[in-house]
Amino acid sequence: MALQNTAYNAYKQNSINTASPGELTLMLYNGCIKFLNVAKKAIEEKHMEEKNVNLQKAQNIIIELMVTLNMDYEISKQILPLYEYMNRRLVEANIKNDPEIVEEVIGLATEFRDTWKEVIKLNRQQHYQNVQQV
Repeated sequence: MALQNTAYNAYKQNSINTASPGELTLMLYNGCIKFLNVAKKAIEEKHMEEKNVNLQKAQNIIIELMVTLNMDYEISKQILPLYEYMNRRLVEANIKNDPEIVEEVIGLATEFRDTWKEVIKLNRQQHYQNVQQV
């Protein structure tokens, strides 16, 4: 089992090291959603330490998404307030132990993730078409 875990961890690390910036962003969204789902379940089961740890992990991801925005683009100026809102709501969810707030943020993070998936898909299609034209 230890060998299997070592191989998986090596694979996971290699995936991160070779991912494009777009794929890394997608990984961040997926990680955020995963931590939010764990936190929501922990609230429902009254596991307060697990809730706190996972909400903080999700907040750290949102903060990372915020600081990596390129503010030279108008879209970044529109996204930043949404990230700030998500972060504030997670602080509130942590204080109030409110799974509904967590669910709200899961919905927002899922929308961001799904939109980002489409952007990656469109970029790949465009790249493929450009390669075929050469």
